[in-house]
Amino acid sequence: MSNDHSSASYIHMVQHLIEKCLIYKMTKEECMEALSKHANIKPVITSTVWKELEKENKEFFEEYKESQNNKDSMTEEETSAMIEKMILDSKEPGPSKESDKK
Repeated sequence: MSNDHSSASYIHMVQHLIEKCLIYKMTKEECMEALSKHANIKPVITSTVWKELEKENKEFFEEYKESQNNKDSMTEEETSAMIEKMILDSKEPGPSKESDKK
């Protein structure tokens, strides 16, 4: 059962990172490359999770793909910086508050 939980947790993490890629208006290919390079996630896993998200959210992805046709591509440095920040943000337990610090 522990293995099922860790698999589900891993897939959930990949989904979360894909959602971050969507926020940054990355294409599926850019997302696959970025997660492979910066989070060591195999492109086939990213692709599979992306396809499932597309099935569950057809209308969103249709509009998203249309908007992709009208965007300027990001530079590799911009992409790298954003992915590295996404990875760091996903590893943090939650927002830190100044009131928690003494």
